[in-house]
Amino acid sequence: MANSVEDYREHLSTLDEAGNRKWIYPKKPKGKYHTWRAIVAVLLLTFLFGAPFIKINGNPLLQFDVIERKFSILGNMFFPQDFHIFMFAMIVGIIFIGVFTLIFGRIFCGWVCPQTIFMEMIFRKIEYFIEGDWTKQKQLNRAPWTASKIFKKTAKHLIFFIISFFISNIFLAYVIGSDDLLKIMSEPPSQHIVGLIAIIIFSFLFYGVFAFMREQVCTNICPYGRLQSVLLDKYSIVVAYDHKRGESRGKFRKNEDRATVNKGDCIDCKQCINVCPTGIDIRNGTQLECVNCTACIDVCDDMMANVGLPGGLIRYASEHNIETGSKFKFTKRLMGFSTLLIVLTVIFIALLTVRGKLEATIMRTPGMLYSEPIEGKYSNLYNYSIANKTSNLLSVQFKLESTGGTVQMIGQQNLNLDREQITEGSFFIHLDKNTVTSSENTVVIGVYAGDEKVQEVSTSFLGPK
Repeated sequence: MANSVEDYREHLSTLDEAGNRKWIYPKKPKGKYHTWRAIVAVLLLTFLFGAPFIKINGNPLLQFDVIERKFSILGNMFFPQDFHIFMFAMIVGIIFIGVFTLIFGRIFCGWVCPQTIFMEMIFRKIEYFIEGDWTKQKQLNRAPWTASKIFKKTAKHLIFFIISFFISNIFLAYVIGSDDLLKIMSEPPSQHIVGLIAIIIFSFLFYGVFAFMREQVCTNICPYGRLQSVLLDKYSIVVAYDHKRGESRGKFRKNEDRATVNKGDCIDCKQCINVCPTGIDIRNGTQLECVNCTACIDVCDDMMANVGLPGGLIRYASEHNIETGSKFKFTKRLMGFSTLLIVLTVIFIALLTVRGKLEATIMRTPGMLYSEPIEGKYSNLYNYSIANKTSNLLSVQFKLESTGGTVQMIGQQNLNLDREQITEGSFFIHLDKNTVTSSENTVVIGVYAGDEKVQEVSTSFLGPK
């Protein structure tokens, strides 16, 4: 193996030389940043667990029902007819990720990502509580199987699975809604065998991720870690080691003048490695495995305080900041990306604002030619699909805007749509023969909610050649 200073880039921090996985035992973090991360985690977890049960105008705050193809965002229902809005939302989201990463690196992973929050703020803390800090965990895993070890391991994994089962149910609430989830929970499991099997499968999936996969999700599976290697530049803010101040690193000696012996502020205590949940050495520079969790900042500041040196040896900074000692600069590239993001966001908000009460799709029935059921008139058959996007009951009518024709509904004459209801059906359009001037004509249909015209739909009308 090459003895290059860049050798660490040739292998993963979680693998040994034989290619076997090295289990990471991170030291229990503490400090200013960890406290703030814990506060953010509590707020986000409260929102995550509470959002499906909060309702606005009778709708869930958030619901993503991919089965029924209905989505509720901030109490507003969205249907397949709103696909163009979701396309814009995806574009805005992708650009936001790019701009955010370009400026702040992988800070999302350390502070907001559900994988990190669940792992570090729930599962890891349970592990610390049951098995102790990192050194005690190592000793326990190497120790023979005694009654104490069996009890601790069983208790830990049982709690892990219970929490995973709870998380699975919360995510299910985001799909089917909290009302349906509570209904299922109150009924015998025999009535929901398929759903129960699905929940158990997802529970084992979550359990496997947090009990065994852990940092492998961040370093090998998550695509965002790969994206950052493309999006980051020397101006991006990341968790960085100040090598200009820290090198040459050397052990701390009491009453020693480190400048005289050519030593930097890094005392080579390796605590930044011990506390890292992905097992990297931040002193090697920006690495794909770093999730910006700030644990190394806290432990380094603590060690600096213990030896009487100033903090900030590891801190939020950019490569440019470290090299030049300058402050963060908003580059032209960032301004360009941010301007595009603002424009797209304004368009997205405008789409939400002008979104109508109803969304109607009207198409002439395929394969059907014109007919003459009424003397002096030609008729075409049409299919319609109409979605009520409001939380109110709406009475809907179709009216022909062009002259010389009528609309004849098949089945119910008056369409009364409940809140968020989607209905489908058919109707005839009858036109006077003298108004049908060609084999293919254009007709305009008005869609009315009560007396208010909410949409116009243009479609074709077939006549004789």
